[in-house]
Amino acid sequence: MSIETNADVNTKETIMDVTEISRFLAHRYPFLLVDRVTQLVPGESIIAIKNVTINEPFFNGHFPGQPIMPGVLIIEAMAQATGLLGFRTLGDEPREDMLYVLAGVDKAKFKRQVVPGDQLILSAKILRQKGPVWIYDTKAHVDGKLVASAEIKCVATDTPQ
Repeated sequence: MSIETNADVNTKETIMDVTEISRFLAHRYPFLLVDRVTQLVPGESIIAIKNVTINEPFFNGHFPGQPIMPGVLIIEAMAQATGLLGFRTLGDEPREDMLYVLAGVDKAKFKRQVVPGDQLILSAKILRQKGPVWIYDTKAHVDGKLVASAEIKCVATDTPQ
């Protein structure tokens, strides 16, 4: 999967908008960190977008006068993209009886700061699945430049009844 520039992504058809994304992910504002999906190949890969704005609540304290998106939230945005890929790989309809939760983060690296006005291009590829555990290679880019990468592990789990 090649990483596109922001201009390329903006001209792509939207595969999933925020309404559709909300059908698959349990996250809601202010913690829903994926705005749009532009490419999705079930069982393989996804490309999604997170528009970073000054209105994000975390910028009030991280850091006043020099807003920087926290690295853990970049990881969370990549993990949410993996959740969409995982759910769409399992089937086209969301399952209310299942949550897709973060189980581990390995090889996390941060290369550049993400600031208001940036558009994060989130990409994930399935590396392997072992039972309920899915392992992904994830990356986040801004303006075609790598800002973060990680190997993310997620687990599909039943929701508590």
